[in-house]
Formats: sequence, structure tokens, C-alpha cells
Amino acid sequence: MKSIKQMKPIKPMTQRLSFAAGAFGHDIFYATLSTYFMIFVTKSMFEGAPKATQMKMIGLVTSLVVGIRLVEIVFDPIIGSIIDNTKTRWGKFRPWLCIGGTISAICLALLFTNFFGLATGNQTLFTVVFILVFVILDCSYSFKDIAFWSIIPALSEDSAERGKLATFGRFASSLGANGTTLAVVPIVSFFTLVATGHSGQGASGWFAFGLIAALIYGVTSWIVAFGTKEQESALRKQSGKTSLKDVFTALTKNDQLMWLSLAYILFAIAYVATTAVLMLYFQYVIGNLAAFSIVGIVAAICGIVSVPLYPTITKLISRKYVYIIGIVLMLIGYLTLSVVSPSSMSVIIIGLVFFYFPYQLIFLAVLMTISDSVEYGQWKNGVRNEAVTLSLRPLLDKLAGALSNGIVGFISVTCGMIGDAQARDITHQGIVTFKMWAFYLPAALMIISGVIFLFKIKLTEKKHAEIVAELEASLAK
Repeated sequence: MKSIKQMKPIKPMTQRLSFAAGAFGHDIFYATLSTYFMIFVTKSMFEGAPKATQMKMIGLVTSLVVGIRLVEIVFDPIIGSIIDNTKTRWGKFRPWLCIGGTISAICLALLFTNFFGLATGNQTLFTVVFILVFVILDCSYSFKDIAFWSIIPALSEDSAERGKLATFGRFASSLGANGTTLAVVPIVSFFTLVATGHSGQGASGWFAFGLIAALIYGVTSWIVAFGTKEQESALRKQSGKTSLKDVFTALTKNDQLMWLSLAYILFAIAYVATTAVLMLYFQYVIGNLAAFSIVGIVAAICGIVSVPLYPTITKLISRKYVYIIGIVLMLIGYLTLSVVSPSSMSVIIIGLVFFYFPYQLIFLAVLMTISDSVEYGQWKNGVRNEAVTLSLRPLLDKLAGALSNGIVGFISVTCGMIGDAQARDITHQGIVTFKMWAFYLPAALMIISGVIFLFKIKLTEKKHAEIVAELEASLAK
């Protein structure tokens, strides 16, 4: 295989499409693990066991998932430094895209099983095996996740081209995440019927869903690895290795990165707290699980429309105001969904539009600001840390995803939304509790996030261009 310096140049459009393919599979994985895995756990992983045992094991798995992901998150900046220190003939990011993507894909498929009967037959051995598989999945996914998003600054130093890469990526990731939402019930129901002859969402259907998601994610990891090429430039030349001290210096001394991280984690927790339980919302609050596919349709259409608008919108207004206006629109969505009558499907759709349309625009504003903070940190601290800096966004998303796993488990057990429960079994207090965790508290977090972004983020597109020009001038001396 040719080294990265000997490779033929890859056309910008090829890179954008390859990155988009990777983003498509990447968000299928994220949606599958952060949302639908816990639905599988609460519905089918312990199928056949007594209800008391199911509740006990659901609580155990929920605690393990949240605990493992929270502990592993601490190591993400260190994983970023390992990637930054990687020097191979294939570049810095490609090996981790391939290795991490393959291993985490295999582990994802394993999670959608009862571990060959251990889930109901030997709970102690099941716990040991589950911890082992989940730790391997989370670590390998972290390497792939950080490498994937960190490659953006390595593909171009121009904010406009980075914006195009991110736009292609976010368009495809929107299709991946929302396509998963659209397809999950039909896929699970179809394969359950094929395997058992009965309708519903059984364990065999969930395994087929997990396997399909894993295959798409694994293949697209290799596509982005071989369809992109890191740029060689004076700005990207890094002398020496990044030490553990350098890792935390790069993060803590980058004030814009720190404020952005605080704003984004509040937003991300709020977003996943809602999206993680929308399936429960339709099944138990609305009482119409078949209509859940509407969420995927609305979210996909919103993404298809909103993502291509991002470059045009940011020519008219700063990405700071894209973020703030987006928060306001999502709050309208929360208000609509929380007060709507179960029979008012048209109003539910309007609420979903207000909730999903601005999401991709907000994500792009955050991603572009984090990407530009690579040069901001280099300008301020004298050291360029691509993977370490970009590791913050995946870290925050994984933290939010871990909490979403916990929220699904908590709401399912607290509100009685487990096993074969029906909408008529859910009490009024259960509905109130559900809306508190799914709508009211997330809305409050989004308001705080918007205030932080408005008053603390100073790294605008204009400021970034000035920083790049100053860095290039100093390096040319």
C-alpha cells in the first residue's frame, strides 16, 4: 500500500462523499446503541424470565452501561493523544478508523443477543461476559469515533471547505440516524415474524436489526478510511509527541473549547433525553406504536432540508445566532409535544418539525466552532492538537448517550413501561413523570445552553480567519 505522501490526490468531492458515507454508518451505530439497545434490553433481552427478575436485570444492565461509559469517557482525551501521536505510512487516522470500526461493529451485533442464553440461564456469567463485551465495544468505538471527527481539520485548513465536509457529513448522518428511527419497527417486526411466525418485536427481530446496523457501520468505516487523504502543511507539522500533561493543557487552556463544551453537553443531554424515549412516548403516551415511524420521516425530511441550508444561512448570519435561533425553535417543539392530545397527530407532527429542523443546524454550528478551536488552541498555546481537541465533541456525545441509556431504563421501570405493558396500564402519575424527564427538564437545559453560547463564545468565522492568517505568517518566518 502506498504511503500517505505517495498517494494520488483525492478529489474534494470524493472526500466529501466518503466522509458522508462514514457519517451515515456512524450515526446508525450511535442511534442503535444510545437509543434502541436499551429498548431491546427492556423488551426482549430477558424474555421468558419472571417479571421481578426482568426488572432486576434491566436495572443491572442500565447501571453497567451508564457506569462503563462514564468511566471510559475519562480516557477519551488520552485516546485523542494516542491518535495525535500515531505516525504510520497510512497517516494518523486511517488505522483507527478501520480497526476501531471493525471491532466495535462485531461487539454491537453481540449486544443484541441474550449471550447464548446466559441472560436468563446464568446471570453471574452473563454479567461478566456483558461487561467484557461492552468495555471492548466502548473503547474501540472511542478510537474510531475520535478519529472520524478529528479528521476534518486534517482534510482542509479552510473554514469554507470544512463547512462543506461537515455539511455532507451531517446530511448523511441525518439520513443514518433518522433512517434508523424509520426502519427499526419494520425491521424488528419483519424478522420476528419470519423467525417465530408471530407478530410483534421479539428477540430474533432485535438481533437482525442489530446485525444490519453493525454491518453498515463496519463497511462505511472502511469507506471513509480509504476515500479521504490527510493534508500535509506547515500548520499540521507537529514536533515531538503529545504528553499526558500536554493533553490536559490543550483542553483546559483553550477557553473557547471549554465554554463550548459546557454549552454543548447541556444541549446534548437535553436532546438525547427526549429522542431516547420517543418510542416509549408513542407506545405508552400516544398509544400508537405504529405511528412511531412518523418520527423517522419527519426527522429525515427536516435533515434533508436544513443541512444543505447551513452554508447559505451562515453567509447571512453568524453561526452563534444559528445556535440561538435553533434553541428557540426547539423550545417551541417541546411546548407543543408536552401539551398535545394523543389524538392530535397533525399537532404532534408540527411539534416534531420544530424539534428536529434546527437540530442539524445547531450541531453544525458546534462542530465548526470546535474544528476552528484547533487553530485557536495552536494560536494561544503554541501547540496543535487535532485529535485531542476534536475528542471533546465525541466525548460529550458519549456522555449524553450514556445518560440517555440510564434515562430509558429509569423511565421504563419508574413508569411501568416494560415487558408486555400496554398504554392503558400507565397511570396519570406515570405520564406526568414521563413528560418531566422527556420534555420539561430537557427544555430547561437547552435554555441554559443557549445563554452560555450567546455570551461566552467569541470564536466567530471572522476571528478564525484572522488566527489562521497570523499563524501562517509566523510559520513562514
